[in-house]
Amino acid sequence: MSIARFVQYWTKRAMQELSNIGMEEGEMLMRRTHTCGELTAKDIDKEATLVGWVHKRRDHGKIIFVDIRDRSGITQIVFFKMKEAEELRSEYVIAVKGKVQRRPKGTENPKIVTGEVELGVEKLEILNTSETPPFELDEMSNVSEEVRLKYRYLDLRRPEAQKKIFLRHRICKSMRDFLDRDGFIEVETPVLTKSTPEGARDFLVPSRTNRGKFFALPQSPQLFKQILMVSGFEKYFQIAKCFRDEDLRADRQPEFTQLDMEMSFIEEDDIFNVTEKMLFYVFKEALGKELKIPFPRMTYKEAMEKYKTDKPDLRKDGKGFEFLWVTEFPLFKYNDEEKRWDMEHHPFTSPVAEDADLIESSPDKVRSKAYDLVINGVELASGSIRIHKRALQEKIFKRIGLDIAHARERFGFLLEAFNYGAPPHGGIAFGLDRMLALMCGVDSIREVIAFPKTQKASCLMTDAPSSVDEGQLKELGIKITSKTKEVL
Repeated sequence: MSIARFVQYWTKRAMQELSNIGMEEGEMLMRRTHTCGELTAKDIDKEATLVGWVHKRRDHGKIIFVDIRDRSGITQIVFFKMKEAEELRSEYVIAVKGKVQRRPKGTENPKIVTGEVELGVEKLEILNTSETPPFELDEMSNVSEEVRLKYRYLDLRRPEAQKKIFLRHRICKSMRDFLDRDGFIEVETPVLTKSTPEGARDFLVPSRTNRGKFFALPQSPQLFKQILMVSGFEKYFQIAKCFRDEDLRADRQPEFTQLDMEMSFIEEDDIFNVTEKMLFYVFKEALGKELKIPFPRMTYKEAMEKYKTDKPDLRKDGKGFEFLWVTEFPLFKYNDEEKRWDMEHHPFTSPVAEDADLIESSPDKVRSKAYDLVINGVELASGSIRIHKRALQEKIFKRIGLDIAHARERFGFLLEAFNYGAPPHGGIAFGLDRMLALMCGVDSIREVIAFPKTQKASCLMTDAPSSVDEGQLKELGIKITSKTKEVL
């Protein structure tokens, strides 16, 4: 064999070997040219390649119709005498190549973007098979929430479920866009922090390197955002994860998300103004709705006298979105069980200036610079002007029964920071999950969270929380002395 023939032979062999590398069953050979929600009449006679899941399959003998689905939508595809198409079942992952053609007259589907056309399939690749799903992905009326959460990866394939997650993305993006243009900076605050109880139980995390000591997961970024104001950032925001170990209901989760904002050198009007402009922008960008701003305002006293609630629903016919600022909440509330005064909101809330002298003598008469934003009878956001002077902060701690020693043990770093020129500051925090639920018209915030917990604070998909082995506990210096019966 000549050298030229020898080189030619082995070059051909090498190319064959290379072409087989990675050609395992199910690998995608065809590359997508269009999404499943894209093709219209203007694409007729064009070649297209689609990839996605088999949504529905209808066998008419020599012709098989399949709806192929991806996150953008659905396209009807047609197989003519293609034997491989007989294998297709619901939720198989496929790639198809063919020519776009007009649907026969009378078979159009005006409900979907692609309803005028179909793809005549010339080539099919089965990228993956699927077991029969435990429920139909487009018929959810008879499926329990427990089953949906157990198979959440299937539940999230449903278009109506994906729409909520996409809306969540658009809302978060529009919030970030607006606040960035308004001079805010997003700063991440710690998830492992000091236990500083703020009204609910902390989730505690044992420290392996500091035996017998614990971190806590933050109930909110409250103290850190105040520290950021002391640090001179002036305008802070964060889309933050928060954690509270409390009894759950439809609008509560052990971990939830809030939009946190804090500003320096401001008063309530400044916070109301930026909040209203931000919400106007968010609702217009995400829902195409224009809100009426400014929002009406009402004191806590007026709301209770007129509506017997601090969260009045101002809708006249049950429309749209009606916002309301509720202001001047009481600074304190009396704890009948423990016979002492507690904070109505949190202990970093500033009193109305003219009421400050009543803190010790008449705490029931002290108004606060706290405010809630209510939408349709639901508290959407809460905030306040903060205390920024150490003497007043310690006075508030003392009034609620927290002596100086305990106050310094829990909040010493904040009190210390107040010694170094803390500016006047205030802020507000929005329950993002609750806001999404209202915008989507659903009753439970679990519907707008990708991987929520049940009302028993468990994840049915991952089976969390779960037991850990003795070795892990030993490393942490923890011993479980008794076990209770597990309840789903």
